[in-house]
Amino acid sequence: MASVALVTSAVAADAPVGELLRQWRQRRRLSQLDLAGEAGVSARHLSFVETGRARPSREMVLHLAEQLEIPLGARNELLAAAGFAPVYRRRDLGDPDMTAVRTALDLVLTAYEPFPALVVDRSWHLVSANRALSGLLDGAAPHLLEPPVNVLRLSLHPDGLAPRILNLPEWRRHVLHRLGREAHLSGDLGLAALHRELLALPGGMDRTPPNGIAVPLRLRSGDEVLSFLSTVTTFGTAVDLTAAELSVEAFLPADEVTAAALRRAG
Repeated sequence: MASVALVTSAVAADAPVGELLRQWRQRRRLSQLDLAGEAGVSARHLSFVETGRARPSREMVLHLAEQLEIPLGARNELLAAAGFAPVYRRRDLGDPDMTAVRTALDLVLTAYEPFPALVVDRSWHLVSANRALSGLLDGAAPHLLEPPVNVLRLSLHPDGLAPRILNLPEWRRHVLHRLGREAHLSGDLGLAALHRELLALPGGMDRTPPNGIAVPLRLRSGDEVLSFLSTVTTFGTAVDLTAAELSVEAFLPADEVTAAALRRAG
């Protein structure tokens, strides 16, 4: 993953800020006129910025990045390409300044018990989990549980949870569609590589239109079948790179049988 990050940074450093903004605008499927209207700037000025005929101010770079919903790390790359210092810091989760973030994560994870919940970073590496998660990992190969644990790989790998997922083709479609969309919208080369890797794993893909309000995860656990619906919680106003890239994935019971089984186990 480190090499991917280096390649991404090198590409960003070599590209002019206007070219990077154009790439992000096209990734969001917006015309210059669309973006200019949303940002409250003239289409002519935006065109000049993208072609390098005008040098954007620091405030303009951040304003356009906000309109384009560009990830914070990529906003730093835009600023560097425009000749400005980065704005967003990346602090280790163990940093004293991150105490409030750690406390919030612990509170959320504990609140979900006896239902499984975990914290992942933007690359889908496991950061933390509550006690209920361990019951879902029975039978997973040790090599998939060695840090850094990638939870999507663990979910879809034939040595992981895949043999116990009763609706694997449907679950694969859900996971891979979500991952592919994240890779496209973020421009993250690591996520794109992970998507290609998981797409090549066996398990099939359900091509029928989704039925219902959400895709359940139906997992065999001993003699029982547990059915989950997943929810995601993020730090919506985070200005620290680490906090902004964390999310809490919770697996809530989709039926009373699952709820009762988890309460007994908890």
